[in-house]
Amino acid sequence: MAGFVMYLLALMCAWGSFPAAGAARSRDVLELTDADFDYLATEHETMLVKFYAPWCGHCKKLAPDFEKAATKLKGTVQLAKVDCTVNTETCSRFGVTGYPALKIFRNGRDTGPYDGPRSIEGILQVMKRQSGPDSVLLESKADLQRFVNHYDASIVGLFAPESAGLAEFLKAAGLLREQFRFAHSTDLSLGQEYNATGECVLLFRPPRLSNKFEDSVVVFSDFLTITSLRRFIRDNIFGLVPHLTAENRERLRVKDLLTVYYDLDYVHNVRGSNYWRNRVMLVASKFRGRGLSFSVANRREFETELQEEFGFGFDGGELPVATIRTRLGQKYSMREEFTRDGRSLERFLEDYFSGRLKRYIKSEPVPERNNGLIKVVVAESFAEIVENPQKDVLILFYSPLCQHCKKLEPVYNQLASQVLPPFVDLSFKCNFPTIYFSAAGRKHEPARYEVQNDTDVEHFGSVLKPHCGTFSPTK
Repeated sequence: MAGFVMYLLALMCAWGSFPAAGAARSRDVLELTDADFDYLATEHETMLVKFYAPWCGHCKKLAPDFEKAATKLKGTVQLAKVDCTVNTETCSRFGVTGYPALKIFRNGRDTGPYDGPRSIEGILQVMKRQSGPDSVLLESKADLQRFVNHYDASIVGLFAPESAGLAEFLKAAGLLREQFRFAHSTDLSLGQEYNATGECVLLFRPPRLSNKFEDSVVVFSDFLTITSLRRFIRDNIFGLVPHLTAENRERLRVKDLLTVYYDLDYVHNVRGSNYWRNRVMLVASKFRGRGLSFSVANRREFETELQEEFGFGFDGGELPVATIRTRLGQKYSMREEFTRDGRSLERFLEDYFSGRLKRYIKSEPVPERNNGLIKVVVAESFAEIVENPQKDVLILFYSPLCQHCKKLEPVYNQLASQVLPPFVDLSFKCNFPTIYFSAAGRKHEPARYEVQNDTDVEHFGSVLKPHCGTFSPTK
C-alpha cells in the first residue's frame, strides 16, 4: 500500500511539472512594471503593449485573444501588458486614461495607439505589418514584383536619393503603416513600365482584384505631402468594387455603400470569387459617379449582420444577396433573386435612385386590426402614424414585463377615452415606461413626459393642455 501511495505521489509530481497550455500562452505575453518597463521595452524592435486593470470587463474579454495572438507572433512581434492598478507611474507617463489601452512601441519609444481590430486575426494582421521597417527598400525590378504580388494593396514611392519627397514619403509610411504596405526605391526607371517618369508614388491594387474595368496601378505625381498622399490613397486604394471585410468595413461605410454577399473566398477560389465580382463591376460601372459606392463580401463572415439587420435567412443557395447601407444608417435589401446577367441588380439600383425602394426596418408585423382608441405601433408603421404631421400623438414605449408599465396601463386607457386626438401604444423596448408627446406641425421636437409614481388622468391633463386644447375629462 505504501508503495502504491509513493507511486501515486510521483505521478502527481510528474503531472505538475508540465505547464498547462494556457500558462504557456500567458508567458508569451511579457509582463512589464514600473521598475523594468524602460529597460525591457528597448530590447524589442516592435512591441504591442496592453495597459489594463484586473477588474475591467473589456480587459478580461480581450485577454484570451491577446494571449493567443502573442503565441502566434512569438519571434516576430512581442506582446506585453502593464497592470495600471499597480504600475501607476508607467501608465500615467503614457497617458493611459481608459482600459484596455493598446499602444505600439518601437525600441522602447511610443509610436502611437493601436487602432486595429481586437480579435486574434485582426491583431495578427495589423502587427505583422508593424514588424520590420516602415517602408521596404526595393533595389531591383524583381524586388518590386515580389513586393506587389501580395494579398493586399501596395504603395511604392520612387524618389531620387536624399530628396525631400523621399523624406516626406517615409514620414507618411511611419504614420500609415498600420493600414497600408509601403516600399520605396531610388531607381526611378522602375516606374517606366507604368508610364511614370520622374519622382512619383505607385499604388498597386491587389492582384487578386485585377479586372478590365479599371487600372491595376494608379500613379501619383503631384506635390507630395503627408496630407496629399493620404488623400490619394483614400481615393484610390479600394477601386470600383473592393472586398469588404471586418477589418476595413468602418473605412468603407463612411459613404453610402452597396454590398453583394456570396461565397467569396480569395484564398482558395479566386476565379469563383471574381465570377460574381465581375458582374457587380459591370453594373457598378454604369452607376459610377452617382454617390453610391460598391463592394463584395463573404456571406458567412457577415451572416449574423445580414440576418439581424436586413432580415435575410440562408438556405445554402449559391446566389448572392445585395444590400445598401447609407452613411446615415438607412438600410435597403434586394428581395428579387440575383440574376447572372446583372439585370436584377440594375433594377434594384434604379428603384433606389428613383426613390421607389422601400427602406428595410426590423419590425413586428403590422396589426391586422388596429381600430381601438389606443393604436398599436410597430417599426413598420411608426412613420405613418406617429410622424403624421396633421396629428397630435402621445406615445408610450413599454415592455410587457415592466411592473411600472402594468401600473400605468389603466390610467393610460382611461386617458385615451377622455382625449380626442389618437393616442399611441408602442411595443418598443427602451427604458420603461417612457412617454413622448409628438405635436402636429412639430414632429422634429417631441416633448418627453416624465412619469411620476402617482401619475393619474388629471396629471396627464395638466401637462397636455398647453400642447393640446382638445383634452376634456369625462364628468
